[in-house]
Amino acid sequence: MDMTDARWRTATRSSNNGGNCVEVADNLPGRVLVRDSKDRAGGVLTFAPDAWRAFVGSAGRHGRAG
Repeated sequence: MDMTDARWRTATRSSNNGGNCVEVADNLPGRVLVRDSKDRAGGVLTFAPDAWRAFVGSAGRHGRAG
């Protein structure tokens, strides 16, 4: 997979949590890439944009402390 043009950004909820961060590249047509910021040379997960939006929406609803 060609990731040359991927523009990586740290996920908004990844700050100040002891280094447990993910980076997201959502600028490529038809896919969203996700990787571990501590292992940038490691594996990359690929999501369809609709699947990524559904995941983020679900995580936001279920990931908040109540």
